[in-house]
Amino acid sequence: MRVFQIENEWGFDNLRLSTRPDPSPGPGQVLVRTKASSVNFRDLVVPERGYGSFTGNLPLIPLSDGVGEVVQVGAGVSRVSVGDRVCPLFFQDWISGEPDLARLTASLGGPIDGTMAEFMCLSEQGVSKVPSYLSDEQAACLPCAALTAWSALAGCSTTRPGDRVLVQGSGGVALFALQFAKLMGAHVTVISSSDAKIERLRAMGADATINYREVPEWGRAAREITGGRGFDHILELGGEKTLPQSLRCIRPGGVLSMIGVLSGSSLSAPLGQVVTRQVRLQGVTVGHRDGFEAMVRMLEQHRVEPVIDKVFAFAELKEAMGYLKSGAQFGKICISHAN
Repeated sequence: MRVFQIENEWGFDNLRLSTRPDPSPGPGQVLVRTKASSVNFRDLVVPERGYGSFTGNLPLIPLSDGVGEVVQVGAGVSRVSVGDRVCPLFFQDWISGEPDLARLTASLGGPIDGTMAEFMCLSEQGVSKVPSYLSDEQAACLPCAALTAWSALAGCSTTRPGDRVLVQGSGGVALFALQFAKLMGAHVTVISSSDAKIERLRAMGADATINYREVPEWGRAAREITGGRGFDHILELGGEKTLPQSLRCIRPGGVLSMIGVLSGSSLSAPLGQVVTRQVRLQGVTVGHRDGFEAMVRMLEQHRVEPVIDKVFAFAELKEAMGYLKSGAQFGKICISHAN
């Protein structure tokens, strides 16, 4: 089978199109023919061994998000059947409950081989069925990006009608967060660096927007949108450079979901504000299978359409990752395994 893998040494230069023997499922396992993948910021970090020993060993097949069709099942499999379309779950061993070290380290795309392979052999516990109305590329966006947004809004905290929610940017997680928060009845503010993207965000239902290039101290402007009260919930995707602004506009007792570190991973923020205003700073790392399946029920109920920016061919993985690194995308970048 065709695979993309990091081989010999870490680094993007060692990410190569290669082959491996076709896998075969054992008891309790399923063989999935992959149909599509999608890329996330994490996939730019893994080739450089950015997660240290938790990144895994070489050779390693990258990418965490994908979808495929079950083509063979091993003895004792009952969760899915041949012909079912499924997503491999980001955390293969986190079914439900609280996270622990074992659950948080069994992740696809490092240290476990990811979705850039023609076939994947997985435990039946590590896959879930996906809505039939979604294309392969749309379904490939669900395990990491969509579930991260869902976990922030409906898992680690509860978003209620009328809540004021702030979302940063227009990448995959951000757009899912906008879609989900609106369905939950929230008033949603989105910040972006592009007026063209802001127009599209408003068309998707954003109630208020701020161009943070034009308004560098956007925390004050954002707070004014709430009438000075502050936001109930902020999805923090930027990290180092955006966290200080987020702390300026979160309300006392509000929730700040720490999801991404797109602008840097060092902490340089007025922590006194966290304490004196009793802000809840909540890390969010994707989520578990129960959360994924609850999210899928919501998707089916409301026919939510994931936003796809661009689709690349299987052999164009490096080009897709370069496009992600550019930050030009609006929504998800996908890989079709059909060509």
